[in-house]
Amino acid sequence: MAMQESKKKYFGGFQHRKFHDSKVCGCKMSLGVYLPEAYYAEESPVPVIYYLSGLTCTDENASQKSGIQRYADEHGIAVVFPDTSPRGHNVDGESDSWDFGVGAGFYINATESKWKHWKMYDYVTKELPVYLMEEFPNIDTTNASLMGHSMGGHGALTIFFKNYNKYKSVSAFSPICNPINCPWGKKAFGGYLGANLEAWKQYDATELAKGYKGPKTEIFVDQGTADSFLEEQLLPENLKAAVEANPSIDMRLEYRDGYDHSYFYIASFVEDHIQFHAKHLKAEF
Repeated sequence: MAMQESKKKYFGGFQHRKFHDSKVCGCKMSLGVYLPEAYYAEESPVPVIYYLSGLTCTDENASQKSGIQRYADEHGIAVVFPDTSPRGHNVDGESDSWDFGVGAGFYINATESKWKHWKMYDYVTKELPVYLMEEFPNIDTTNASLMGHSMGGHGALTIFFKNYNKYKSVSAFSPICNPINCPWGKKAFGGYLGANLEAWKQYDATELAKGYKGPKTEIFVDQGTADSFLEEQLLPENLKAAVEANPSIDMRLEYRDGYDHSYFYIASFVEDHIQFHAKHLKAEF
């Protein structure tokens, strides 16, 4: 991965690519940051959405393919695109498969010693906001929301349920909703967390929804009906059942007829997600 920072004019604002040293992950981490026109024009700080990407992605996939910046600029919202795992540790087997290791951090804190640097949960929730406050002081990291796709949708939902006091809203495209019961999740959790099923449940949106005791909230899940991973890996109906049993959570579940798992699908509906978050972030212009 070429360590080259960049700044590109994009709609009314600028798309940045940055690198910084991460103590949590023990390596240099890359990230994208979109600053809307309001970042430069307003005296008050702008809110922020953390966009968490899926398996095999870097910080650049969503920033280049999703089209989210157009709508973020309209609403005066910054968007942060973290990478999906640590890189450069050269752990034996880290690149043997596309759904585990590099590019597959699953937004958890690994407990198996071999994967000690795979601490994407702490990176996103603790280290990254501090870096943003230092580097981009007009981003209000206390006025923040989460969204993501696939593995990143799983990350967004679980981080929200575990930190509902830190984030205003959450949405997800094609999230892995019940990883303890799907092949991707079993492989990742077994490798990173070992055999402790109770530890697995702490990173499972369906399990966390069952035990959620925070304030009344609404989550937004978006799913294409032609998604080849829908039945085996994503399991949104399991999350729906858990939410329906918990009066503290409402779930907007949108099935998009004929759409698959790709960025073509995401770009088609990302405006809906920005509008959803803008209401919660009070960022409407």
